[in-house]
Amino acid sequence: MAILKNSIHRLDITHLNDDAQGIGLLEGKPIIVEGVLPGERVEIKAIKIAKAYVVGKLQTILRPSPDRMTPFCPVFDRCGGCSVQHLAYPAQLALKTRRVREFTARLPATTPIVVHDTLGMAQPRHFRHKAQYPVMPGHNGVALGFYAKHSHRLIEHRVCGVQADTLNHARDIVKEFLETWRVSIYDETRHEGLVRHLVMRSALHTGEMMMTLVINGDELPHQRELIQTVTRAMPNVTGILLNSNRERTNIILGSRMELIYGVPQIRDQIGELTFAISPLAFYQVNPAQTEILYAKALEYAALTGEETVFDLYSGIGSLSLFLSRHARQVYGVEIVEDAVRDAIDNARLNSCKNVEFFSGAAETVIPDVVEQGLRADVVVLDPPRKGCEPAVLDTIIRMSPQRIVYVSCHLASLFRDLRVLVEHGYAVAEIQPVDMFPHTPHVECVASLVRR
Repeated sequence: MAILKNSIHRLDITHLNDDAQGIGLLEGKPIIVEGVLPGERVEIKAIKIAKAYVVGKLQTILRPSPDRMTPFCPVFDRCGGCSVQHLAYPAQLALKTRRVREFTARLPATTPIVVHDTLGMAQPRHFRHKAQYPVMPGHNGVALGFYAKHSHRLIEHRVCGVQADTLNHARDIVKEFLETWRVSIYDETRHEGLVRHLVMRSALHTGEMMMTLVINGDELPHQRELIQTVTRAMPNVTGILLNSNRERTNIILGSRMELIYGVPQIRDQIGELTFAISPLAFYQVNPAQTEILYAKALEYAALTGEETVFDLYSGIGSLSLFLSRHARQVYGVEIVEDAVRDAIDNARLNSCKNVEFFSGAAETVIPDVVEQGLRADVVVLDPPRKGCEPAVLDTIIRMSPQRIVYVSCHLASLFRDLRVLVEHGYAVAEIQPVDMFPHTPHVECVASLVRR
């Protein structure tokens, strides 16, 4: 029987997809439904009929999951952020473990691959230490918030339950400044107005905060008043910057950065190491879990003090420095020049003398470095979501290190790359999922590979 648009149906939800949407079957066709959980029986309205699937809108939950929770955020159903808040936290961790095991089962393996249970947080709230707020004209003044799901419609909300409290407080201060001084706000439909985004980063252990206003121009009116307003209310703000982005684009930051107050870095600690972090440099948004993640990467590297290690996509050198304390020599490679400068500063700051950093794309630098005669006993990979470029994997395979440690926040690209490495002589020994992003479907993984 054909499924018609606006028809009402009952079905069982079997699992969640990568976007935390529920999936069920109706007439042999997958039905995609927002806001439901595995094991639930629901009534839906068919609102979109495609050739390969149907999109359903939830009408009634006929049999709720025992793991269903009341979301702690009042805009949960509209915001595009924490999409599994309605699932109890232990069940979130179990879901992430199960997804990793499903991906792992597709890998060719002569022996079973051990996938450990996901390492979660004792307190999975207020863990994010970076915020990026779009700024728009609002109905009652200036609106700062987050985009609604699948749109650029702003959902304004004062207190985000997963962001550090200090970021929520800073948002209110900037909003008050913009309204008090009637600063022009950017309108993306007309590409007019000034202030586009507020980007902030705070340090878990030192409390330092850095604030960047992204503007469609080169100057901010009442700049002195902004500095006074922010620093009086929040003495922990150590740097305020202006970023110029005049392009009609969805990319948040432009290329020009100007420091208008303080210093252009904040400092934070991971374990016994101290790190300086610039606005453009990558740093994990969940520093509390980062130490757990790095400890597992260090364990999988199995260093004795005699190894040469390549740390590819090394960022500000945080993992490189962890590794350097147990290796003979570490070479880091990073494409973002600001991050490389931070990495060099961080090596000096922590008196790590056996680390060297190369600036450039890994797919360009690594073949050149290997051509010059450098070889690694251990390679650590922590690429962006898209995974490794083929040239990087090809060079690693030719170099044939004894061990590879692969850190990834994206399962599809991780297992695509693992398959290549497995097909060229490596075995995946074990995988440790780490929950860096509670209340979302995303999971970070550390994979241990050994040369067969």
